[in-house]
Amino acid sequence: MLYLDHAASSPLRPEVWAAMEPFRYNVYGNPSGSHGISRRAKNALEDSRDLAAALINADPGEIVFTGGGSEADNLAIQGRAFSGGRRGAIITSPTEHDAVLGSAEHCRSFGSAVTLAKVTAEGLVDPAEVASHVAPDTAVVSIMMGNNETGVRMPVEEVAAVVKDAHPGVVVHTDAVQGYVSERVDVDALGVELLSLAAHKFGGPKGVGLLYVRSRTSLAPLVHGGGQELGRRSGTHNVMAIAGMAAAMAALEEERAAFRARVKRERDAFETTLAGLIPDLVVTGAGAPRMVQTSHVRIPGVRNEMLLVRLDRAGLAASAASACQSGAATVSHVLEAMGMSPALARECLRFSFGWSTAEGEGARAARLVAGEAGALR
Repeated sequence: MLYLDHAASSPLRPEVWAAMEPFRYNVYGNPSGSHGISRRAKNALEDSRDLAAALINADPGEIVFTGGGSEADNLAIQGRAFSGGRRGAIITSPTEHDAVLGSAEHCRSFGSAVTLAKVTAEGLVDPAEVASHVAPDTAVVSIMMGNNETGVRMPVEEVAAVVKDAHPGVVVHTDAVQGYVSERVDVDALGVELLSLAAHKFGGPKGVGLLYVRSRTSLAPLVHGGGQELGRRSGTHNVMAIAGMAAAMAALEEERAAFRARVKRERDAFETTLAGLIPDLVVTGAGAPRMVQTSHVRIPGVRNEMLLVRLDRAGLAASAASACQSGAATVSHVLEAMGMSPALARECLRFSFGWSTAEGEGARAARLVAGEAGALR
């Protein structure tokens, strides 16, 4: 099976299995307890927090473990908008992940103003335009690091810089769930106060993520009760999954340069080979900065759902949109915001590479895609 849907979820790394194995039998205590069994779990939790923080240039107290990237996005947007008992305004883009856009709409229903900055045909925001929307009641500006559908790399650093120049106190959030897969994340270099990650995108377990919260950034919690995570996210910690996430982050960081080179080589070979076989192929965002692991293409005259069925039967896994939308009948909101018509959007496919991608898989996949697409033309 050729697996080119890493943007939806990546297989567990061997290092992650090894890091999680002790929790099957030996480290089973509740880390909030006070006895020795609980202390072992607490030590593992805090070791994971220390490691995760160091890998993104944060302090351990700035890491809030969550149930995944979507929860981290929800906490960032709603937590800021509702902090201090207010209904603060939100500025974001129309190509964000549904977790950000859905959170913004939820806040709108409670009185928050929501502004969507325009994007170009390649999916990029203009940092100056984003900053122009900031007002005294702005609670958070949220611009993702890398788009989960197209792979286009947003100018997060520039957005944060111009926003801070104009309005120094405004909080900036970035969904770095896809960006962290291939790029090193340094929260100071990005200039953000809030940042979301999800473990299963880079070889960690599903159902765990984190939100970086810069010191002295106030958030209203979404989950109340136990007071865990300094009151920012109540609930008993999933220590096994958190240890797995930290192990996946460490493994990714150790091989990041080699990973980027290998994955880019396979992604480029995929696009070059496919373009040679399908001359009218269109690569989405070809003129914009892109993450090396994602290829979003349009094959004129071929409906994506029909091609995906044929590819699946032939042994290739890909997708037509974000995994959160893969079963939806509507056209991707990302492509719509970029000005693509529904007819053209239904000719688009996403192929995403990852840590388990082997040499030669890019060109091999391209030949398979071209053959199945040719049968439908």
